[in-house]
Amino acid sequence: MTHVVLWCVVAVCVVLALALALVCLYLYRVAIARNSKAFLGADPSLPENEASSWHSAAAWYGSQPFELVEIASFDGLKLRGHYLPADMPSHRAVVLAHGYNGQGEDMAAFAREYHSAGYHILMPDARGHGHSEGRYIGFGWHERKDYARWIDELVRRMGPDAQIVLHGISMGGATVLMASGELLPPQVRCIVSDCAYSSVKDILTYQLKRMYKLPPFPLLPLTSLVCRIRAGYFFGEASVVRQVSKAEKPILFIHGGSDSFVPTAMVHKLHEAAAPADKPLLIVPGAQHGSAYTTDPEVYKGEVLAFLARHLGPDTVRVMSSREA
Repeated sequence: MTHVVLWCVVAVCVVLALALALVCLYLYRVAIARNSKAFLGADPSLPENEASSWHSAAAWYGSQPFELVEIASFDGLKLRGHYLPADMPSHRAVVLAHGYNGQGEDMAAFAREYHSAGYHILMPDARGHGHSEGRYIGFGWHERKDYARWIDELVRRMGPDAQIVLHGISMGGATVLMASGELLPPQVRCIVSDCAYSSVKDILTYQLKRMYKLPPFPLLPLTSLVCRIRAGYFFGEASVVRQVSKAEKPILFIHGGSDSFVPTAMVHKLHEAAAPADKPLLIVPGAQHGSAYTTDPEVYKGEVLAFLARHLGPDTVRVMSSREA
């Protein structure tokens, strides 16, 4: 009888372990592996890009002579992006970092603004996105090294007098903040981060509860182990808070006041931890995730204008300030 009970206990443990492993593999596939991420289309907390500015920006993007550029990542991937030189001689450039499951051209509205102001434009497709290679999403952790290489590519093209801005939204915002904690070249003058999360662990914990009503333990630590085996990083090491605490470049933090996909509380956590002396914070009331720009374009552009003027000069966004959204 004792042996029967023991075997039953063992069998139950094996079944539970297998079930747990399958759930963790499923979560990895949903969140990390490269695929269509169909669940995002049904998420009510993600507003559709219906503003006229997005549609006109997409048309503008299609009319511009963007150059497809390619670099190699630190781990041998072919990373691709689109480059558009300024229409006038300029030392200024912006690297635009798109969000989760997006691609560089999603940043067309911002590209148009910066290009009108005389900036060279670089819009990379993050690893595992768009035209770039990669079988997984790094949530900004591996991408921070990728963007360092994109910065090097800009400096190579423009020379040592380049003045570079990093501007990212959502995962792109987290990516440029991850990069801020690394040793960036002097050509990088400042960083704009819009609706970034505070860490990979924080955002996945939040989404696990929001989407599945599940606690983080034991699923998140085990999925993190799967991620380490398949994608090369643990969730816990990919901390945006820790990176901004080491940052030396000025950072403008922006977030929507009604963001329920990456909760607004996360930007306060980031802002408090950030090391730079110049670290303004803009909360746009009523703005959902990634929609601060379309919710209040004049306030958004005005804050960006003032920030860039402090670090690149007062004429830096002369056209951006007058363009209608």
